[in-house]
Amino acid sequence: MLFALSMGRKRVLITDDCHELLIAGLERLGYECRFAPEITPEEVSACITEYEGLIINSKIHVDSVLLARAVRLQFVGRLGSGMEIVDKSAAAMRGVAVVSSPEGNSNAVAEHALGMLLALLNNLVRADREVRQRIWRREANRGTELSGKVIGILGFGNTGSQFARKLASMDVQVLAYDKYKKNYAADMPWVEETDLATLQRKADIISLHLPLTAETQHIVDASFIRQCKPGFLLINTSRGACVKTEDLAQALEEGLVGGVCLDVFENEKPATFSPAEAELYERLYRHERVVLSPHIAGWTHESKRKLAEVLLEKITAALQAKWLQ
Repeated sequence: MLFALSMGRKRVLITDDCHELLIAGLERLGYECRFAPEITPEEVSACITEYEGLIINSKIHVDSVLLARAVRLQFVGRLGSGMEIVDKSAAAMRGVAVVSSPEGNSNAVAEHALGMLLALLNNLVRADREVRQRIWRREANRGTELSGKVIGILGFGNTGSQFARKLASMDVQVLAYDKYKKNYAADMPWVEETDLATLQRKADIISLHLPLTAETQHIVDASFIRQCKPGFLLINTSRGACVKTEDLAQALEEGLVGGVCLDVFENEKPATFSPAEAELYERLYRHERVVLSPHIAGWTHESKRKLAEVLLEKITAALQAKWLQ
């Protein structure tokens, strides 16, 4: 850590909640940390000129305008995986290192996806609600077993591969498609790499594990759904905008989609819903074959620590590489 001692006292702005070990680790690297989880994007823009480091989660977008103001910035650390909120090209032009920590919560996301799926198949949300009301309906809540099903995994990065690992002992056929990889499941003999059309045609269940890009925005729309096995189940723990909500609601009502597990949404701020959005989401809320959670798939006590550990390791490596050049 000799390089850290030579750097002098510099500052890092932490704009969201994080595990304390990240703060302690940055301080050991010679940084003074300002922990400001309630800070607004406007406040970040106003003070970013004072900082050499920036830690973000999802509310702060590091675009070219912010980077132009960040005259001292050395690195941006993203707690999590979604890099659509960082202009990496603009950062690279300014010599700003950008690191993320998808490895830190990939297991949490995979477990959550499996939990939502099992809850949907076994009508657990509805059954729980009914029992609390002293309604006893066994036949109406008869479940469906996961065993024997074909599960398609769309996107085979950190979370997609972890989800596949969870399925290893579930007696299912796993199909995977990743447009930008080859031989990505070589160490998983229970996973078959295939093309998108085959996955859509055969899968009883499709789980999305995609970043949000211009290419993946609304990838699941009416056209996509029509090419899938009628009545398939959809899981989305990646990014809300990967699914066109209007088309999904319509497909649910028509029976083209047999059920949905959603942890992410196109609009994740219910207080800002327009009248049209409010009605659209009510269509999802009313449907019996829908399981919902508030973007918490990667939000476990364990992942909070793992995200910090991974991010600190990557920041340290990036600073060392820069210092030793």
